Amino acid sequence: MASDHINSPSALLLLPPPPAFSFAKVKDAFQPSFVDVYTKLSKALAGSNRTAVLDIALAIPDLLSPSCQPRAKVVYTLVGAVCATQNIELDSPGGIDTRVVFIDASENTAIHGSQFGPILDVQLLANSGRCWNYVFYLSNTTGQNLANSFINSVSSQDRDGTAASMQAITSEPDWATCDCPLISDDQHSSTPYYSVVVGGTFDHLHVGHKLLLTAVALVLEPLDREQEGRLTIGVTGDALLVNKKYAEFLESWEERWQSTAAFLTAIMDFSPGKKSPQIERAFAPGPNGKTVLTRIQPNLVFEFVEISDPFGPTITEENLGAIVVSKETHSGGAAVNEERVKKGWKGLAVFEVDVLQSGEAATTTDLEGFGSKISSTDIRRRRVQLAKV
Repeated sequence: MASDHINSPSALLLLPPPPAFSFAKVKDAFQPSFVDVYTKLSKALAGSNRTAVLDIALAIPDLLSPSCQPRAKVVYTLVGAVCATQNIELDSPGGIDTRVVFIDASENTAIHGSQFGPILDVQLLANSGRCWNYVFYLSNTTGQNLANSFINSVSSQDRDGTAASMQAITSEPDWATCDCPLISDDQHSSTPYYSVVVGGTFDHLHVGHKLLLTAVALVLEPLDREQEGRLTIGVTGDALLVNKKYAEFLESWEERWQSTAAFLTAIMDFSPGKKSPQIERAFAPGPNGKTVLTRIQPNLVFEFVEISDPFGPTITEENLGAIVVSKETHSGGAAVNEERVKKGWKGLAVFEVDVLQSGEAATTTDLEGFGSKISSTDIRRRRVQLAKV
């Protein structure tokens, strides 16, 4: 462990496949490990205002099958529940910025030269050039096997340093992975999408936002070196937010698009030797206002658009393929397609993401504590309370 980074740790948690993908089964399998890791990182922060980073890499067999998508919801639900129980902050200063990605646990698989997540193989993860102070793994047999696969995939010149940072953590005994699928087929899975759109406020980015953005990244077709992928993110303009509760603690549009870009980059760009992204800015009168084009790699682009109406870029940019919405806003997808049809454009494939619910974690923590992890309004309320102290 690197003591000079003790106040700002960065860690990787390797998780083997759970016994099943219900919340109860995932909680039984991973909760002790989550408590151990989050407690260690929280203590390492030593009460400072710095933010620790935790990448969680969940292994799933046959993940690279093109007809399947992993479920991130239960992982983020468990993260929120554990941190509420242990009174550990998430994302904010003094807390832990968590990002979930998926690694294929099958033998003899590769991603055909792709360097983009959130689905990747062990070799790509191990050689991404990310500098983790700690690499945690479960102490049971499947956890140790995954750790061995990871360390064996590290390039020879980096292996000694990586091996020194490996730490076994608290774990439940070995479990059998059931025959029921850990991943779910999607109705649009046979069609590739290289341009995906989503919209939101994205104030004080939290695990609920992260689940939505992870879904957006998963809808994008895995990229090769020839194909460009584009994520278009509509970010609500400041003018529409003046009546929000605790509006004085809202982040600016600039802060919100930057935190969203940082998260997407963290779960998608695993290419070694990273360069600073190319950023192009534009301001045009009309419905979309500010636009920031961020080229992460030559064939991966994030476009952030300031929106001032319910539709944003979905009715000003024809060449979009799919839209991701939450269950809370599922009607928005139909409304978007109605407007596109009026313009003579092709409708978008609509992917619906189930939102995080505090009730699902009720057996693990109090509802108020969990809710504070997934609500921008509650995060701002706590900022108000701290400002009054």
